[in-house]
Amino acid sequence: MLHSYFTVKEAGEHEIVIEKSRFICHLSRVSTEQEAQEFIQKIKKQHWNATHNCSAYVIGENDHIQKANDDGEPSGTAGVPMLEVLKKRGLKDTCVVVTRYFGGIKLGAGGLIRAYGKSVSEGLNHIGVVERKLMRVMHTSADYTWLGKIENELRESQFLLKEIHYAENVEFDVYVDEKRTSEYSQWILNLTNGSCYTKLGILKYLENQVKNQKENK
Repeated sequence: MLHSYFTVKEAGEHEIVIEKSRFICHLSRVSTEQEAQEFIQKIKKQHWNATHNCSAYVIGENDHIQKANDDGEPSGTAGVPMLEVLKKRGLKDTCVVVTRYFGGIKLGAGGLIRAYGKSVSEGLNHIGVVERKLMRVMHTSADYTWLGKIENELRESQFLLKEIHYAENVEFDVYVDEKRTSEYSQWILNLTNGSCYTKLGILKYLENQVKNQKENK
Protein backbone atom coordinates (compact mmCIF):
# COMPACT_ATOMS: atom_id res chain seq x y z
CA MET A 1 0.00 0.00 0.00
CA LEU A 2 1.24 3.47 -0.84
CA HIS A 3 1.98 5.73 2.09
CA SER A 4 0.19 8.58 0.33
CA TYR A 5 -1.10 9.50 -3.10
CA PHE A 6 -3.26 12.04 -4.91
CA THR A 7 -6.58 11.40 -6.62
CA VAL A 8 -9.70 13.29 -7.69
CA LYS A 9 -11.89 14.35 -4.75
CA GLU A 10 -15.11 12.89 -6.13
CA ALA A 11 -16.98 12.16 -9.33
CA GLY A 12 -18.10 15.32 -11.10
CA GLU A 13 -18.08 17.36 -14.27
CA HIS A 14 -17.11 20.83 -15.46
CA GLU A 15 -17.80 22.54 -18.77
CA ILE A 16 -15.83 25.15 -20.70
CA VAL A 17 -16.44 26.66 -24.14
CA ILE A 18 -13.59 27.20 -26.62
CA GLU A 19 -14.28 28.72 -30.05
CA LYS A 20 -17.97 27.79 -29.73
CA SER A 21 -17.20 24.11 -29.02
CA ARG A 22 -18.41 22.75 -25.67
CA PHE A 23 -15.87 20.68 -23.73
CA ILE A 24 -17.39 18.81 -20.77
CA CYS A 25 -14.85 17.18 -18.45
CA HIS A 26 -16.14 14.17 -16.48
CA LEU A 27 -13.93 12.80 -13.69
CA SER A 28 -14.20 9.78 -11.44
CA ARG A 29 -12.12 7.61 -9.15
CA VAL A 30 -11.52 4.08 -10.40
CA SER A 31 -9.58 1.18 -8.88
CA THR A 32 -9.62 -1.23 -11.85
CA GLU A 33 -9.54 -0.98 -15.63
CA GLN A 34 -13.03 -2.48 -15.72
CA GLU A 35 -14.35 0.37 -13.57
CA ALA A 36 -12.66 2.86 -15.90
CA GLN A 37 -14.23 1.29 -18.98
CA GLU A 38 -17.65 1.21 -17.31
CA PHE A 39 -17.36 4.91 -16.49
CA ILE A 40 -16.34 5.73 -20.06
CA GLN A 41 -19.27 3.77 -21.48
CA LYS A 42 -21.65 5.47 -19.06
CA ILE A 43 -20.58 8.91 -20.29
CA LYS A 44 -20.74 7.81 -23.92
CA LYS A 45 -24.29 6.60 -23.36
CA GLN A 46 -25.28 9.88 -21.71
CA HIS A 47 -23.70 11.92 -24.51
CA TRP A 48 -24.41 9.58 -27.44
CA ASN A 49 -24.98 12.56 -29.75
CA ALA A 50 -21.70 14.32 -28.92
CA THR A 51 -19.05 14.80 -31.60
CA HIS A 52 -16.39 13.06 -29.48
CA ASN A 53 -16.06 11.40 -26.06
CA CYS A 54 -12.30 11.23 -25.53
CA SER A 55 -10.88 9.44 -22.50
CA ALA A 56 -7.82 8.72 -20.39
CA TYR A 57 -7.07 6.94 -17.15
CA VAL A 58 -4.20 6.01 -14.87
CA ILE A 59 -4.53 3.14 -12.39
CA GLY A 60 -2.32 1.31 -9.88
CA GLU A 61 0.30 2.07 -7.25
CA ASN A 62 2.97 2.34 -9.93
CA ASP A 63 0.67 3.76 -12.64
CA HIS A 64 1.06 0.46 -14.49
CA ILE A 65 -2.27 0.89 -16.31
CA GLN A 66 -2.39 3.98 -18.52
CA LYS A 67 -4.72 4.40 -21.47
CA ALA A 68 -5.72 7.28 -23.75
CA ASN A 69 -8.35 7.36 -26.50
CA ASP A 70 -8.91 10.12 -29.07
CA ASP A 71 -12.37 8.87 -30.10
CA GLY A 72 -12.12 10.21 -33.62
CA GLU A 73 -10.08 13.35 -33.00
CA PRO A 74 -6.74 13.49 -34.88
CA SER A 75 -4.27 11.03 -33.34
CA GLY A 76 -2.52 12.37 -30.23
CA THR A 77 -4.60 15.55 -29.92
CA ALA A 78 -7.05 14.54 -27.19
CA GLY A 79 -6.48 11.40 -25.10
CA VAL A 80 -2.72 11.82 -24.68
CA PRO A 81 -2.88 15.49 -23.55
CA MET A 82 -5.65 14.50 -21.14
CA LEU A 83 -3.51 11.68 -19.73
CA GLU A 84 -0.52 14.02 -19.43
CA VAL A 85 -2.51 16.36 -17.18
CA LEU A 86 -3.39 13.46 -14.85
CA LYS A 87 0.27 12.41 -14.73
CA LYS A 88 1.64 15.93 -14.23
CA ARG A 89 -0.76 16.37 -11.31
CA GLY A 90 0.54 13.09 -9.87
CA LEU A 91 -2.93 11.56 -9.78
CA LYS A 92 -3.64 7.86 -9.37
CA ASP A 93 -6.76 5.73 -9.82
CA THR A 94 -8.42 8.46 -11.86
CA CYS A 95 -10.45 8.33 -15.08
CA VAL A 96 -11.44 11.31 -17.23
CA VAL A 97 -13.75 11.64 -20.21
CA VAL A 98 -13.98 14.90 -22.15
CA THR A 99 -17.14 15.25 -24.21
CA ARG A 100 -16.93 17.64 -27.14
CA TYR A 101 -19.85 19.18 -28.97
CA PHE A 102 -18.36 20.75 -32.11
CA GLY A 103 -19.20 24.44 -32.49
CA GLY A 104 -18.30 24.89 -36.14
CA ILE A 105 -14.78 26.28 -35.78
CA LYS A 106 -11.81 23.95 -36.36
CA LEU A 107 -9.05 24.32 -33.77
CA GLY A 108 -6.16 22.57 -35.53
CA ALA A 109 -3.88 20.03 -33.86
CA GLY A 110 -2.23 22.50 -31.49
CA GLY A 111 -5.57 24.05 -30.56
CA LEU A 112 -7.08 20.65 -29.80
CA ILE A 113 -4.15 19.64 -27.60
CA ARG A 114 -4.49 22.86 -25.61
CA ALA A 115 -8.29 22.61 -25.42
CA TYR A 116 -8.41 19.03 -24.13
CA GLY A 117 -5.59 19.66 -21.67
CA LYS A 118 -7.27 22.82 -20.41
CA SER A 119 -10.59 21.03 -20.01
CA VAL A 120 -9.06 18.40 -17.73
CA SER A 121 -6.95 20.92 -15.79
CA GLU A 122 -9.92 23.21 -15.13
CA GLY A 123 -12.12 20.22 -14.33
CA LEU A 124 -9.67 19.10 -11.64
CA ASN A 125 -9.46 22.63 -10.25
CA HIS A 126 -13.26 22.80 -10.07
CA ILE A 127 -13.93 19.34 -8.58
CA GLY A 128 -10.84 19.20 -6.38
CA VAL A 129 -7.93 16.89 -5.61
CA VAL A 130 -7.30 15.06 -2.33
CA GLU A 131 -4.25 13.49 -0.78
CA ARG A 132 -4.96 10.06 0.68
CA LYS A 133 -2.53 9.29 3.49
CA LEU A 134 -2.15 5.87 5.10
CA MET A 135 -2.89 6.05 8.83
CA ARG A 136 -2.81 3.45 11.59
CA VAL A 137 -5.53 3.44 14.22
CA MET A 138 -3.77 3.15 17.57
CA HIS A 139 -5.78 1.94 20.57
CA THR A 140 -4.56 3.31 23.90
CA SER A 141 -6.08 2.18 27.20
CA ALA A 142 -5.48 3.92 30.53
CA ASP A 143 -6.94 4.43 33.98
CA TYR A 144 -9.60 7.15 34.23
CA THR A 145 -7.26 9.30 36.30
CA TRP A 146 -5.41 9.99 33.03
CA LEU A 147 -8.51 10.94 31.02
CA GLY A 148 -8.17 14.73 31.15
CA LYS A 149 -4.41 14.84 30.64
CA ILE A 150 -4.35 12.40 27.72
CA GLU A 151 -7.32 14.00 25.96
CA ASN A 152 -5.90 17.51 26.32
CA GLU A 153 -2.42 16.49 25.18
CA LEU A 154 -3.80 14.57 22.19
CA ARG A 155 -5.88 17.53 21.05
CA GLU A 156 -2.79 19.74 21.22
CA SER A 157 -0.55 17.19 19.49
CA GLN A 158 0.08 16.33 15.84
CA PHE A 159 -1.80 13.07 16.33
CA LEU A 160 -5.49 12.93 15.41
CA LEU A 161 -7.92 11.81 18.10
CA LYS A 162 -10.61 9.66 16.46
CA GLU A 163 -12.77 8.54 19.36
CA ILE A 164 -12.90 7.98 23.14
CA HIS A 165 -14.52 4.86 24.61
CA TYR A 166 -15.65 4.85 28.22
CA ALA A 167 -15.32 1.23 29.30
CA GLU A 168 -13.67 -0.40 32.32
CA ASN A 169 -10.71 1.78 31.40
CA VAL A 170 -10.82 4.85 29.17
CA GLU A 171 -9.78 3.96 25.64
CA PHE A 172 -8.51 6.36 23.00
CA ASP A 173 -8.59 5.60 19.28
CA VAL A 174 -5.97 7.76 17.56
CA TYR A 175 -5.05 8.15 13.88
CA VAL A 176 -1.27 8.01 13.53
CA ASP A 177 0.81 8.28 10.38
CA GLU A 178 1.96 4.73 9.63
CA LYS A 179 5.58 5.93 9.73
CA ARG A 180 5.15 7.42 13.21
CA THR A 181 3.57 4.58 15.19
CA SER A 182 6.70 3.93 17.26
CA GLU A 183 7.01 7.65 17.97
CA TYR A 184 3.38 7.75 19.15
CA SER A 185 3.78 4.70 21.38
CA GLN A 186 6.83 6.21 23.07
CA TRP A 187 5.15 9.62 23.39
CA ILE A 188 2.05 8.24 25.11
CA LEU A 189 4.16 6.06 27.42
CA ASN A 190 6.23 9.07 28.48
CA LEU A 191 3.07 11.13 28.95
CA THR A 192 1.54 8.60 31.35
CA ASN A 193 4.77 7.47 33.01
CA GLY A 194 4.25 4.03 31.51
CA SER A 195 0.71 3.75 32.88
CA CYS A 196 -1.05 3.02 29.59
CA TYR A 197 -1.35 0.14 27.15
CA THR A 198 -1.26 0.68 23.37
CA LYS A 199 -1.93 -1.75 20.55
CA LEU A 200 -2.01 -1.47 16.77
CA GLY A 201 -5.35 -1.23 14.99
CA ILE A 202 -6.34 -1.22 11.35
CA LEU A 203 -4.76 0.70 8.49
CA LYS A 204 -6.97 3.30 6.86
CA TYR A 205 -6.56 6.07 4.30
CA LEU A 206 -7.55 9.54 5.46
CA GLU A 207 -8.22 12.26 2.89
CA ASN A 208 -7.34 15.93 2.90
CA GLN A 209 -8.22 18.30 0.09
CA VAL A 210 -5.21 19.77 -1.64
CA LYS A 211 -5.27 23.52 -2.21
CA ASN A 212 -3.40 25.15 -5.09
CA GLN A 213 -1.96 21.83 -6.23
CA LYS A 214 0.87 22.30 -8.71
CA GLU A 215 1.90 20.07 -11.55
CA ASN A 216 4.87 17.76 -11.05
CA LYS A 217 7.70 18.91 -13.32
